[in-house]
Amino acid sequence: MKNHYLNSGIGRTINIEGKEYLYFSGTSYLGIAQDKTFLKALSDNLFLFGANHGQSRINTIRLQVFDDFENHFSQKAGSEAAAVLSSGYLAGIAAWKSLAKDADEIWIAPDAHTAIIPDNLSPSIEFNFIQWKKHCLKQSEILSPRKILLIGNAVDPFACEIHDYDWVREIAQKHEISLLIDDSHAFGAVGNSIYGTYQKWADPSINLLVSGSLGKGLGLPAGIILGEETQIYQIKATPLFGGASPGSPAHLKTFLDMEKLYLKKKSWLQDACGIFAQETANIQQLHGSRNFPAFAYSDDKWVKEFEKAGIITSSFPYPTADSPSVNRIVISAYHVLGDLIYLNQVIHNLSSL
Repeated sequence: MKNHYLNSGIGRTINIEGKEYLYFSGTSYLGIAQDKTFLKALSDNLFLFGANHGQSRINTIRLQVFDDFENHFSQKAGSEAAAVLSSGYLAGIAAWKSLAKDADEIWIAPDAHTAIIPDNLSPSIEFNFIQWKKHCLKQSEILSPRKILLIGNAVDPFACEIHDYDWVREIAQKHEISLLIDDSHAFGAVGNSIYGTYQKWADPSINLLVSGSLGKGLGLPAGIILGEETQIYQIKATPLFGGASPGSPAHLKTFLDMEKLYLKKKSWLQDACGIFAQETANIQQLHGSRNFPAFAYSDDKWVKEFEKAGIITSSFPYPTADSPSVNRIVISAYHVLGDLIYLNQVIHNLSSL
């Protein structure tokens, strides 16, 4: 599919050269950034806080909303504390910097996001995630006790797979383990309500940090780190945290004001994914899970056929411009039942060709 440039935001539908298309791409899993009720509340909070807040969090004059957001989010996520930053990428950097300096070994999952990968290191791309897991378990048996940092994503958004980290507890029986997980594609979509996977992996034997962007499922221009209070305090004491501008206070206040709306969106997203997964269960060209709102498809010819049918899906080379295209259907809470029915009809027609 060729590139198209738009002059307005992206929602349930987009207009390209005068034709309207259903949009089954992007990362707005809850569709919250396009919701009029959310936007009205955000507008009120923009007038309250202004369009931007560029001063340091360690300034003597501080906004209470940052502490309120961190306390609320960490409590709901099941962590002791949280640190909010201006982006998920910056949160990832702050998280790995706080852990990597003490590690004897650093093991990086093949699909780990670049934000959580320490400088001069690279992921284990010779493995898939399951192979990497087996390799880590084997290495842990061979090595003498030491400090090991494991790094990975909660979700592989391109392979449309949710990862399991229960096996890390086995390694922690012998080694001192830190675990850094990127929840960017989990917040709002996978895990504990809309609060990601921290609670699922928390264990007394593991030093767990979860970082990620809040700009995808939750629609907030900010990033967050979740962890034990001591670890978060150390992160907040660094120049990286103190010297960086925070996230948008208006957006964070709107999240707190609109939590019920978020939960309503999440409930419909779960239903929508369940409906789609059930109706397409026998389509061999599709791969995915009812527990994550993205489904990969293997037939490149479908990209143009979808476009002919008035549907835009996610299709672009990854991880480089020379890589094969990754083709996915992304479901959002802004889609309605009729959209899913039409998409399902198109898929069944294509699969029978």
